[in-house]
Amino acid sequence: MITKINRKAEKNRRHVRVRTKISGTTDCPRLAVCKTNKNIIAQVIDDTKGETLAYVSTLDNDIKIKKANIEAAKEVGTAIAKKALAKNIKTVVFDRGGYIYHGVVKELAEAAREAGLDF
Repeated sequence: MITKINRKAEKNRRHVRVRTKISGTTDCPRLAVCKTNKNIIAQVIDDTKGETLAYVSTLDNDIKIKKANIEAAKEVGTAIAKKALAKNIKTVVFDRGGYIYHGVVKELAEAAREAGLDF
């Protein structure tokens, strides 16, 4: 009998695997990405202190595109890079959050790199 793949469990399994290897420090915080069907969220997190240093999403008033598409991902990527660079954060560790490095996640990462973040 063919069993149906539980996509949520597979994503959680990938997320746990990524998070065991990646942790944000004060010198090199973590750039975490979360995407839904409607929004894209990016955070720069210091895991040693447990605080968010910078936050950008498509729900913010600064972001003009209010969808979860590639153009919005590019805009969120450049905005999170500008906020991080304003707080003297130049290098980060990229946490794709269990998502495959493809499409929206890839465009967000490339836009952040083009705006000046190193990872």
